[in-house]
Amino acid sequence: MSTTEYQVTGMTCGHCEMSVRGEVGQVAGVTGIQVSASDGKLVVTSDAPVDDAAIIAAVDEAGYAAVRA
Repeated sequence: MSTTEYQVTGMTCGHCEMSVRGEVGQVAGVTGIQVSASDGKLVVTSDAPVDDAAIIAAVDEAGYAAVRA
């Protein structure tokens, strides 16, 4: 199992969290998502390492910006 943490900017509420969770959940290999608007953290778990670019693109698609922490 692999766990990767990202810092997400622009989230302010639970709806923001749901948007990010929905997009990141579509990335192949993702098995778990923890996201917090209050501290801007996104933690992605997967069976094997996931492509950072795919996660960052998914967050971008949700309307936010992310960098690997």
